Amino acid sequence: MTNYLVPRTIEDIERQLSQSIGFDTFFNRLFANDFAATNGGGYPPYNIRKLDDYKYAIELALAGFSKDDLDIELAEGTLTIKSAPVEKKVDDEYIHHGIAKRVFTRKFHLANDIVVKGADLYNGLLTVELERVIPEEKKPRKIKIDDGVKKVDYNI
Repeated sequence: MTNYLVPRTIEDIERQLSQSIGFDTFFNRLFANDFAATNGGGYPPYNIRKLDDYKYAIELALAGFSKDDLDIELAEGTLTIKSAPVEKKVDDEYIHHGIAKRVFTRKFHLANDIVVKGADLYNGLLTVELERVIPEEKKPRKIKIDDGVKKVDYNI
């Protein structure tokens, strides 16, 4: 019996945590397919930056791609970034073609309180802006301590 909820190696844990934004613990993500290698190896390389307590950025190195070559989708807490390369003209002739527009799919699992604010492609770097939105009922607040005296309503 294969148990997909238990990581097999330290690399499994590091890979899963490096693709998660907004989770405080690893155990918040208990999906059966999280340990499957769905990202096609290390392409494209990416960074996850924490800009402040509430803002994050995912950066993907995508040299040679235009915004028309990319598709970004958020569904059920999973941010999916994939390539949809447009075919080149037949008359394009390369002597050396080292910048390949590989087909890829990169998935990032987002916590429930993370929202995608936007995406920008500049100088071959795709940046996806994320923000943690904390509902009012979950924000820290002071709790009033009563003095122990019962209050009687005399307006009966």
